Amino acid sequence: MGLGDKVENMKDDVVGKGKEATGKATDNERLEAEGKTDQATSDLKQAGENVKDAFKH
Repeated sequence: MGLGDKVENMKDDVVGKGKEATGKATDNERLEAEGKTDQATSDLKQAGENVKDAFKH
């Protein structure tokens, strides 16, 4: 996995956590759900990259 991919996945996760926290604080269920979705997407991308890395080594 390239460094750029790692940084992008980490950014997506942080943004998702921020959206989730903001949604909770403002009682905005849509924003909270969007944040959770962003985090899940980041996790899936990270898992896919880890699988690719496992086959490269």
